[in-house]
Amino acid sequence: FDITILGHVTVVIVGGTGDLARKYLWQGFFQLYADQVGKGHTFSFYGGALSTTEKGTPLLFDILKELACPAELSVERCALVKDQFLHLSKYHQLKTTEDYENLSQQIKQQLGQEGIIEAGRLFYLSVPAFAYADIAEKINNTCRPPSEAWLRVVLEKPFGHNLYSAQALDKKLSGQLKEEEMYRIDHYLGKQVVSKILPFRKENKKLLDPIWNKHHIERIEIVLKETLDAKGRIQFYDQYGVIRDVLQNHLTEVMTLMLMNLPANLSNSEEILQNKLNFLASLQHVDNSNAVVGQYQAYNGEVQEELNKTKDYFSLTPTFAGVVIHVDNAQYEGIPIFMTSGKALDERVSYARVLFKSNVFCVQDPNNVQCKSKQIIFYLGHGTLQYPAILLSKNLFKPELVSSGDWKEVTEYKDVNVLGLQLSDYYIQSPVTPREAYCELISHVFFGRKDSFISAEGLLASWEFWTPLLEGLSRVFPRVYPGGVDNGNLLNFQLKGHQVAFSHEALVNVINPGAEDNFQVMQGKYRSSEMVSAWAQELVERLASDLLLAAEEAIREEGQFHLALSGGSSPVALLLDERCVPHTESGSNFRSIHDLLLQHIRIPYFNIHPMPVHLTQRLCVEEDGGPTLYEKEIKKHVNGSSFHYILLGVGQDGHTASLFQDTKLENDEENLVILTESPNKPHQRMSLTFTAINRARRVGVLIMGKSKHELVSQLSRIKGESSKYPITKVQPKSGTLIWYIDYDALLG
Repeated sequence: FDITILGHVTVVIVGGTGDLARKYLWQGFFQLYADQVGKGHTFSFYGGALSTTEKGTPLLFDILKELACPAELSVERCALVKDQFLHLSKYHQLKTTEDYENLSQQIKQQLGQEGIIEAGRLFYLSVPAFAYADIAEKINNTCRPPSEAWLRVVLEKPFGHNLYSAQALDKKLSGQLKEEEMYRIDHYLGKQVVSKILPFRKENKKLLDPIWNKHHIERIEIVLKETLDAKGRIQFYDQYGVIRDVLQNHLTEVMTLMLMNLPANLSNSEEILQNKLNFLASLQHVDNSNAVVGQYQAYNGEVQEELNKTKDYFSLTPTFAGVVIHVDNAQYEGIPIFMTSGKALDERVSYARVLFKSNVFCVQDPNNVQCKSKQIIFYLGHGTLQYPAILLSKNLFKPELVSSGDWKEVTEYKDVNVLGLQLSDYYIQSPVTPREAYCELISHVFFGRKDSFISAEGLLASWEFWTPLLEGLSRVFPRVYPGGVDNGNLLNFQLKGHQVAFSHEALVNVINPGAEDNFQVMQGKYRSSEMVSAWAQELVERLASDLLLAAEEAIREEGQFHLALSGGSSPVALLLDERCVPHTESGSNFRSIHDLLLQHIRIPYFNIHPMPVHLTQRLCVEEDGGPTLYEKEIKKHVNGSSFHYILLGVGQDGHTASLFQDTKLENDEENLVILTESPNKPHQRMSLTFTAINRARRVGVLIMGKSKHELVSQLSRIKGESSKYPITKVQPKSGTLIWYIDYDALLG
């Protein structure tokens, strides 16, 4: 090739003498150069950092001297290529705007002197995320190539701390760089096995399609275990923890590739992105009830030492997490996805496993191939196997080779066990030549392949899924574990319904909360009944968890669960009364419940019973008999007219449902439903009566916000009933009453 045709590429590693650059990046760019030398491009490489040229140059060349030869090069060829690479590599201080301007001038001067066309500039930002926006601005203002050349800027994770910080970072970066110029790197997408998940599914589509669904898959496991601790990285790690560090990015990407709809064209990055977004949108909400967290025993001492904290400081950052995720679509509905990662565990291993249901019962020969587990494992490395591979148990089918050129079928089996089966029980495929993830991804950046990188939409969709859980766990004390093999069964966790809990009880170290921020869920008594208190987020999650347990119990015993929800702001934070407006209007309680809850969950519409406030084109006219109609409906569907659970709120004046201080009930003692009058617009209401409420098996009263503190104080002083505060008339005859009061309402 004539090298002037393809042009010159300038590579700049910002943070070029740092730890990541030393371990991976320079090796990756050396591999790129070795692959591309003589194929039409010329190159220059710059290592940029804050140090002066005098200090930075020897640091850079200490790194470059240690570069290893690519396996495919002979010793002689490698010596020549490495010498050329070192000759093309320079250190350049990159601190001020002037430094970036000088770099740009240097590039232009070199191109002019050698008379070559510029193909593009590749900036790799191996720096803390807080520096991204400033560097992007400097690149945009001073270091852009001419319009006919490309600009590619690689960004390392973390991309934000939660949804809101990710949105803010994206806004700053998008003001300086175009989306097609940004390559957000997740090195897991460069791992050879991960990059072959979609091709494997595509190659074996005919055989996988019939079994890749809820009827055949029992569970999915996505695991990254580490033996190392966080020592030396505490400054970073204590801000992020295991979920942000590993689950939100690496393991979520693996899950998405396994379960997203297969694109028609595997090289169409836009189609892949859209399918990823569709899958992420189908994930069910996760909160504290879907996760367990732990922290290895030595971590808190490491935090105190490295962050210069006092001995009474306790970090709540988890170093272990187990989460169970469910997908809300017909194909995967009900399949639990166990996702877990942790530091200071018993082994270093990473894999994703699809475990299939078995309908075979072996009476005599458990070693028969048909009696063993049916599973597909995307094995990323380490552990007992040591090398990356795709394993498929022989009792499923013989798979097509995922990529005939650079992958091979393994037929020589070591005597090791991988997730319950001997190697001889698997069909195994493995890369012919192992390649480091960063080498793969650097090559993809060079060729402008966007499908191996995180898009802005995909990033925000992932953060949108994980942020509620992270917020919910922010005040949860992780389970302390000793580390390594001594963990035993302490971190095992199990699924009960959709809720997750550790399988074994732990010895609890009691920590005095002291400051408000350390309060968790607290239980006590209020008005002689049970009370649960917590900060708002934890309180609502606890209420939702209790509702779920009540539902599961009722369905086990009776096969059905009857829940009545009141309107107003309190239950919405998660309809036994209704405003007399059409259900389609925004003022309707049913409309609120529909928009915030019903449209997001799978309940058949014939199981939902809104109050009939709109009959014969009229609203709550007594002659239309709406209350009588609704009462008949309750008696028809609800056994003994006794709801399993009624959830109430309380207004600042003490009303509940639409039962106000001056509601006349003397003549309606036996009625279950009545029309009432509100002092606030809209005035006309329909409501269940105290008769109906007090027949319920369980009644929950949710009170939230500082504006309710005075009410909570007043109610605590009242013994028995008070006509001034209708909520005091809620006294279930044979059921239980539980007050859910957040700290704002309780403490003021």
